[in-house]
Amino acid sequence: MLLELPATTPSDLASRAHALREQQVRTWALLGEGVTALEHVQTRQIPMPDFTMRVQFNPRRIISSAAKVDAKSIAQRPCFLCTANLPAEQRGVSFNGDGYIVLCNPFPILPEHFTVVTTDHRPQRIADSFVELLHLAAAVAPRYTVFYNGPKCGASAPDHMHFQAGTRGFMTIESEFDRLKGDPLARNNGVTAYACACTRSFIAFESSDATALEAAFRSLYRTLNDLVPLDDEPMMNVLCWFDSAAWKVIIFPRAKHRPAFYFAEGDEKLLLSPASVDLGGVCIMPIERDFHRLSADHITQMLKEVMLPPETFRQLAERLRHYLT
Repeated sequence: MLLELPATTPSDLASRAHALREQQVRTWALLGEGVTALEHVQTRQIPMPDFTMRVQFNPRRIISSAAKVDAKSIAQRPCFLCTANLPAEQRGVSFNGDGYIVLCNPFPILPEHFTVVTTDHRPQRIADSFVELLHLAAAVAPRYTVFYNGPKCGASAPDHMHFQAGTRGFMTIESEFDRLKGDPLARNNGVTAYACACTRSFIAFESSDATALEAAFRSLYRTLNDLVPLDDEPMMNVLCWFDSAAWKVIIFPRAKHRPAFYFAEGDEKLLLSPASVDLGGVCIMPIERDFHRLSADHITQMLKEVMLPPETFRQLAERLRHYLT
């Protein structure tokens, strides 16, 4: 199912991914319908105290927003990211040798939206794949940003390791990052760390050294695992892009998968299941009524429930500062 694409620089993954999308829009009806639908989605903006939230009404995303990700549901369905189960029309391009395949996402949120899946079936885990996320971000720069949804906070296929990539600059946090990151938390071994304790708290790293970045991330991972122990990996969403010979990595530590109003009944219910793109500044609403009703108060409530409590985030930042200095 790999698509061999002629290129003057075969290592230019961004160009090959773009060419793949152009080919698949022409030959794969499901993707063509998704791209056409995306061109007509409704959007609006909600000013928040310290950032801008864009809201997108995208009814085709109901599959992801309402996905059942409990162990029983996953065990009862075939893995839709395994090569053997992909649609006959779907094609991909390789990345990292034969380790990953870049696929077009047939239910796009971003103008160009890809899922980058491992060729082997293994669980969604960032601990041993973080360096691959960095390499992917560098390989698709400057056209795309890469993101990761944890198995319990946004991944609709928590049983199969994958990243996603999409149009650079689509998420509002990308243009707001330099303003939001604040003063450095710590600097060590070529890595600068930040802790943004705001409405939407996050940890960020900047560095041109992939090895040092991986070490910093492992410190964060261990610290978060100590503070909020889970049987699975610590809950987090990750954004990463490569710019001016350096990586920018944003980690959103999580406490909960979905807010209470996701499970409410009647007028109290809003189908908002936040993942990387939502936390990056674009809330995806698959139901039109919810799109019009979503308010700044709803977003504040959602962030208060699904992000780490302020005191836990403060402890995380302090311990990370200690490890990095």
